[in-house]
Amino acid sequence: MSDIHEELGRAVLQSAEEMFRAQKRLADSAIRQITFQQMQIEPDPESNSVAVIMKHLSNAMRSRWTDFLTTDGEKPWRDRDEEFTDRYQSREEVERDWEAGWDTLFKSLSQIGPIDLTGNVTIRDEPEVVIGAIHRQLSHYGYHIGQLIVQCRTLAGRNWSTLTIPRSKSK
Repeated sequence: MSDIHEELGRAVLQSAEEMFRAQKRLADSAIRQITFQQMQIEPDPESNSVAVIMKHLSNAMRSRWTDFLTTDGEKPWRDRDEEFTDRYQSREEVERDWEAGWDTLFKSLSQIGPIDLTGNVTIRDEPEVVIGAIHRQLSHYGYHIGQLIVQCRTLAGRNWSTLTIPRSKSK
């Protein structure tokens, strides 16, 4: 691998990690603004609560990032249907699952080297280039974190503290 390719690979991995960490910070900041009871509210019968979104993301992360380079990202132990049920008894339980998913992601990501980016991984029996699989996860998590933030914003109401630049304050 040439120096320029190695440098580019390191930059891609660093950028991905920074984006995952930014997504987590936004989600964590939103989640802190609601109660455990609010985390369990389903906006409607066909929508997921904040707790369920967190559970789904955590399970997806643990499945995808456990042995990322060597095993199928869809693990046999993952029960996707159960992911969408809320059986949590406490905020601590939700947050423990949430952190376990992120820990799995960050530990695995730290073990990927620039040379790995052009190799293949498998997700649901389909090969995918490593760099594409990383981008796929960034997109997937961003989608659900956006849902989570909108719900937290709605649930917090007037108590909401903006996560980015407040409205009419960009100058």
